Amino acid sequence: MEFVEVKDKVFRRFISREQIDQVVQQIADRLNADYAGKNPLLLGVLNGAFVFAADLIRRLMIPCQISFVKYASYVGTHSSEEVKELIGLNEELRGRHVVVVEDIVDSGITMDHLLKDIGKYRPASVKLACFCLKPEAFLKSFKIDYLGMEIPNAFVVGYGLDYDGYGRNLPEIYKLEN
Repeated sequence: MEFVEVKDKVFRRFISREQIDQVVQQIADRLNADYAGKNPLLLGVLNGAFVFAADLIRRLMIPCQISFVKYASYVGTHSSEEVKELIGLNEELRGRHVVVVEDIVDSGITMDHLLKDIGKYRPASVKLACFCLKPEAFLKSFKIDYLGMEIPNAFVVGYGLDYDGYGRNLPEIYKLEN
């Protein structure tokens, strides 16, 4: 579909399913090479990263585990700049290689908070795999080790990304029409 309506807004197709598959495979290939013999823990950030995390882990050929945390900073289409930890960490991280799996980084405020929290558990390493980054909105300085693609500072839905909880189920990514 070229256009979709989510709640009260219209979105235009921006990233196709084929492009998404290609990006996920490229990240998986790098993780398979970098973590051979290391048994990493993938730590998906809910709710948005669940689709990307599921696609990614199915393409990993290395021994690994997956868990999820839930942090939030969005209200509607805008970042609130207040980070809330909604579901916490249950796994032992000390000495583990951790790969945080995120759907999108825009301001970076939520991810910066999460990365600092993870560091308190003294993992062997922490890397970030992110499907897309909005460099124009990025305010922090942490490194994205496995970046799928950069996108403009536009509001997007689909492939796990949402507008007030809706649109996550769309198989492609759509950009808000002005």
